[in-house]
Amino acid sequence: MKIAHLDTHIVSVPYRHRENSARVRRDGVTAVLVQLTSDDGLVGWGECCPGPNIESIDAIVRAAAPILLGRDPWNNEKLAQHFFHTAHWDLREMSGNFAYAGIDMALRDLQGKACGQPLYRLMGGRVRKEIDYFCYLAAGDPDSVATQAATARAQGYRVYYLKVGVNFPSELDQVAALREAIGPEGKIRIDANGAWSVAEAVRHLDAFDRYTIDFAEQPVSQDPVRNMAELRQKTRVPLAANEGLWRRGDVWEVIRHRAADILCFSPYWVGTLSEFQRFAYAAANEGLQVCRHTHGELGLMAAASHQVCLTLPNLVQGNQQTAAIMEGDILTEKLPIADGPRWGVPEGVGLGVDVDMAQVEKYAALYREHGQFLPYRPEMFEE
Repeated sequence: MKIAHLDTHIVSVPYRHRENSARVRRDGVTAVLVQLTSDDGLVGWGECCPGPNIESIDAIVRAAAPILLGRDPWNNEKLAQHFFHTAHWDLREMSGNFAYAGIDMALRDLQGKACGQPLYRLMGGRVRKEIDYFCYLAAGDPDSVATQAATARAQGYRVYYLKVGVNFPSELDQVAALREAIGPEGKIRIDANGAWSVAEAVRHLDAFDRYTIDFAEQPVSQDPVRNMAELRQKTRVPLAANEGLWRRGDVWEVIRHRAADILCFSPYWVGTLSEFQRFAYAAANEGLQVCRHTHGELGLMAAASHQVCLTLPNLVQGNQQTAAIMEGDILTEKLPIADGPRWGVPEGVGLGVDVDMAQVEKYAALYREHGQFLPYRPEMFEE
């Protein structure tokens, strides 16, 4: 089996409501879909992370054609080495990771379809039967947060996630309302996206923890890594690193410095599904946990990540997802986490999902008409 064709599709799928944080104001997900067709007619699908400019990611994928065409898709490690080293994309590592993650996913989908096996079996087999995902709350007034949480609790969610780092007094009121709505058993996670200094984080986390915080994601800047390491020594709230896991070397430094209790990252951050799995096991060897991160995603990345997460020994409860806040998707069937928190072992081969080309064209047309859902709004540039 050889790779015969490489095609890309840029699609934009709206959220049901705007995503707001200390860094992001976004109204949907724009992604590059990677379509690899083999010489025997099999099709493998992948999904790239957009970053701030989707056209550049699409161009990177298309530039990889000489590396991929005519090659054996089973040699995914060698192909990744050629992409990052021989073709010099390690000089633009983050963009390279965002692009190659979709290529690697499509290679893995081809492999699974060629041998009739799901991806998790190609990556060592599963260690769990089910994965639990979080409820991504929209920040607002306390009553709004409480109403969302009560609805989610009735749907079976056990982990609730709220963006903070913009207005501390308001956010403290929201967390108080959230705790009252979900009771003592629910888990509350907050994410400041690096908005605070170490001193501010110590004070704020102490106040938030009156309502028992499961963990705080990236309370301080990722640079230098000593920020998180220092904060970890000064707060009783468990810490998750996210922004500090942009590249392979960053992930290793966070593990080596024990700068967080949980690594919140994804294949986008490290370029391939295998690297994500390897770093997760490295974290497990250090007694650290992994929370699968989402940068805003469609069903292909959700499915691929889910397959790998089934193989991880140190996965937390309440992994990240955006399926529940998407207006639609590019798959033939809804993901289980579009309507609830749990997802079991998928049936089917490869990624275990099928692409609906009518939906691809629908959301490609939306991209052509309106462009990318950018991670920022023009008013954020006002002085």
